Amino acid sequence: MIRIVMWISWLCGLCCYPSASASEGNCTLEQCEETRDTTTHPIEQNAVSTPLQTCSTNPMTGFYRDGYCRTGKNDRGIHVVCAEMTEEFLTYTKAKGNDLSSPSPQYGFPGLNPGDKWCLCAARWAEANTASVAPKVVVEATSEAALKHIDLETLQEASKD
Repeated sequence: MIRIVMWISWLCGLCCYPSASASEGNCTLEQCEETRDTTTHPIEQNAVSTPLQTCSTNPMTGFYRDGYCRTGKNDRGIHVVCAEMTEEFLTYTKAKGNDLSSPSPQYGFPGLNPGDKWCLCAARWAEANTASVAPKVVVEATSEAALKHIDLETLQEASKD
């Protein structure tokens, strides 16, 4: 059952773009009033209380597939931790039922490789951290929402920088 819910959440992230307003925190860049460059989100904050930076646009990541690790009311997985993939983590998450390394062309998903940055579910990253296989975190591209699940010190210790 959990695997089905995760798969549905992943599929929804591929195709669903909310039409909510910027004030709800669920805007696409086209709907946000933007005065900054596109490397930071115009309204979202990261784990260190500065503007949320882009995690990856190649491959395109984020629950809303806009490059940012941000969440909203439809994101059951809470995809807010920007991390750089490793072979060790990709093997671990595949064994847990979430294969991120295999392409799914029917959904436009290329499959991830070591070195790719991806917005991970906070709970999966924390689980992998406990198992000592968590990938490095890009704190500036990790949403402040991650702090509801992972303390800042732990994120900073796992920082890529």
